[in-house]
Amino acid sequence: MKVNCILLVDDDESDNYFHEYTIKKADICHNLKIATDGAKALEYIHRAGQSGQTEEYPLPDIIFLDINMPRMNGFEFLEEYKLLDQRLRSGIVITMLTTSLNPSDREKALQTGIVSEFLNKPLTPEMLEEILKKYFTK
Repeated sequence: MKVNCILLVDDDESDNYFHEYTIKKADICHNLKIATDGAKALEYIHRAGQSGQTEEYPLPDIIFLDINMPRMNGFEFLEEYKLLDQRLRSGIVITMLTTSLNPSDREKALQTGIVSEFLNKPLTPEMLEEILKKYFTK
């Protein structure tokens, strides 16, 4: 099972490097895109919507979202994401992927109604497999 596109939203270069390696090794997506903050992720989604799903800008099937980022953090991203046209948000599984062990962060993320999972870094092949099974097998 492969999804078309995964969008990593994280400002940490080493986390992105490791997560990119893990995703590519698991061979679960055709396209992997990286945004280093929430604002860049929103810009990417807008471009994907305007471009009509080109190879350069496919809409993501899964977004792995960090909480703590400069410019626009994960929670600020979620507030803006909710305002996007439904066609841009349809079918996207948002997973908070963070180092935060704060239970209130988990509760706040899941109460948004748009975050499907709240997982602790690092991303593992088992986590990827579980997300694919839960949300993308028919």
